[in-house]
Amino acid sequence: MTKIAAEPLSVLRARTSYKWQTYPADVLPLFVAEMDYPLAGPVQQAIIDRVLASDTGYIAGPRPVAEAFAGFAGRTWSWAVDPEDVRSTTDVSVAIVECLRQAVPMDSTVVITPPVYPPFFELPLEADAAVVEVPLLSDGGNWALDLAGIERAFALGADAMLLCNPHNPLGLVHSVETLRALADLSAKYGVTVISDEIHAPLTYEPGAFTPYLTVSQNARGYGICVSAASKGWNIAGTKCAVMVAQSDRTRLMLSSMPEEVSARTSILGLHAAAAAYTDGGPWLASVLESLAANRRLLGELLAEHLPGVRYRLPAASYLAWLDLRALGWGDDPAATALEQARVALEPGLRFGPQGAGCVRLNFACSPEVLTEAVERLAAVAGRAGQRGTLG
Repeated sequence: MTKIAAEPLSVLRARTSYKWQTYPADVLPLFVAEMDYPLAGPVQQAIIDRVLASDTGYIAGPRPVAEAFAGFAGRTWSWAVDPEDVRSTTDVSVAIVECLRQAVPMDSTVVITPPVYPPFFELPLEADAAVVEVPLLSDGGNWALDLAGIERAFALGADAMLLCNPHNPLGLVHSVETLRALADLSAKYGVTVISDEIHAPLTYEPGAFTPYLTVSQNARGYGICVSAASKGWNIAGTKCAVMVAQSDRTRLMLSSMPEEVSARTSILGLHAAAAAYTDGGPWLASVLESLAANRRLLGELLAEHLPGVRYRLPAASYLAWLDLRALGWGDDPAATALEQARVALEPGLRFGPQGAGCVRLNFACSPEVLTEAVERLAAVAGRAGQRGTLG
């Protein structure tokens, strides 16, 4: 499989997206979840075709992306999805909020599992719900859901849970056994589980990822999947996400949403996502080759230049969780990285208090940029005499 090369910095800096407009040109931006690769040809062509046809009005319904997602799910995960069970909206965050509005009453509680994608702390508030944090268990860098803690939260009256599957920022792929146990708890206590599976196409080992709704009847009975092509194919700005329900209970939730929830889907995003799911497989496989090489390169660079930094290869995504506490840069090492090394990283504290002393690094870039970023960080650590030892 041929790897896809990231575009050069001179081209990337002409982009108008958040990643490339937030910091000055002397900063290497490895923070927000955008990739530096050129778009997949079928995705580009799908957008161009709609523009050339002056087809930029409102969507007529989710059918194109529903059928494409169902086909992709079947080929990739052997997950049988009926396109009639798929709805669309703008993005996964909106999908989560709208699902919560259907699933939970006002003044309810929603379980999240930090360290986790920062909007998870805020999205329940949009649905007039409160957040209950049940942190992941960590044993020597091995992370897992705290099922006992989750059950306590469910027993105390939680109405829903946001599951990050795979888990951002750790690249953790939950096991079938863990997901099945969670589904049993959700059924026991009548708790809706909304599974954010946006990073699932970026899983490195074939068969490692399991869609939540496939693990049991309990999962289908009380679970909703939300996903998008935006991370796998780098098209967040096109605005199209999917919601999947596979029980009478959850189908009613999706069908009860206001018509505007679906109508807000971008017609360009609808066709871009459909093209990604239908014809974007070869491009995705090539990008995964590039990302797999980069996740290994990052480990090698850290071992050589910053051996005190703790890092585990993510099983999914292009996001690396780095524990920089050995460098002595305080609770927010991203601030030091930006100010002194001119490398923009995502602050670990944004993912919860468990992120103190940590950062999230985006390695969906060229090997040269990744190498320079680590060397810049190491130079700052070296100047301060703070080279860590292997921990």
